[in-house]
Amino acid sequence: MSDRSDRTDSKRLTNHEITIALVGGAVLGPFRATWSTEIVSDVRELSRDYDAFLQGAEQKRFKYHLHDPGKHVSHSLIIDFKHVTAVYDRVALHEH
Repeated sequence: MSDRSDRTDSKRLTNHEITIALVGGAVLGPFRATWSTEIVSDVRELSRDYDAFLQGAEQKRFKYHLHDPGKHVSHSLIIDFKHVTAVYDRVALHEH
């Protein structure tokens, strides 16, 4: 039963709200974005890539698409992590 619920959880929709703080105090966002295995959205990759950058990895990607199908909006962010001080990812959790 655990295996089946793991597969279901991996396909579950997650709703994110991304806010990006920049050097100097400017803030981008919040951007609402949804992620699931069926919805193409870079919301999870943005957080993962920024975390890797903070740990010393070279930034390889600069453009991210954040899709909010509920509002029929797609945000395109072109961002250089050298100018970012924080990425805040607020995720709406679902009750079990």
